[in-house]
Amino acid sequence: MAFTVTMLSWGAIEFGADIAAAGEWQHTLEAIKWGTDYFVKAHTEPFVYWAEVGDGDTDHYCWQRPEDMTTSRQAYRVDKDNPGSDLVGETAAALAAASIVFRSSSPHYSHLLLHHAQQLFEFADKYRGNYDSSIKQAHNFYTSVSGYRDELLWAAFWLHRATANEEYLRYAVDKAGSFGGVGWAMTEFSWDVKYAGLQVLAAKVGK
Repeated sequence: MAFTVTMLSWGAIEFGADIAAAGEWQHTLEAIKWGTDYFVKAHTEPFVYWAEVGDGDTDHYCWQRPEDMTTSRQAYRVDKDNPGSDLVGETAAALAAASIVFRSSSPHYSHLLLHHAQQLFEFADKYRGNYDSSIKQAHNFYTSVSGYRDELLWAAFWLHRATANEEYLRYAVDKAGSFGGVGWAMTEFSWDVKYAGLQVLAAKVGK
């Protein structure tokens, strides 16, 4: 979900004029805000992020509309003791990218998104770990094969783009070698593997 919002926002940033010309700009904003509102609500404390609702095993056997579901809606979170740097880092990237999209039309909302993005990035970096190690229910369905290092770099690049704060760029540059992705020939760009996107963002710095 967070990756989808990041990509929607990136598309709006790069192709906003074309989207507006097609008469779809307002729909794009609504789609992004549907996700970012949820992320803000899920970030209840600086180092707490509610990461999943429901259990994958029972959810996949349920073919009812949400209003009629009787399966468990237990919520699972990541925190200092149970980190989820990949999920939290991706959410930070989504909020940072979305803050750029809303900067002109809704400055207050843009600032709110950026505030949460910065807190989430600090959380992801300070308390490192894969979210599917903390939330066992996610492991069988959305395993973080690439780990969390690509998401930390991804979030740092988006925060640099949103804030122009050189500290975020320095973070990404300093850690690029040890975190991977530098000069790699990538064949995938997905919710799990961000390195190809990182290379594009890095190439656009200063342009």
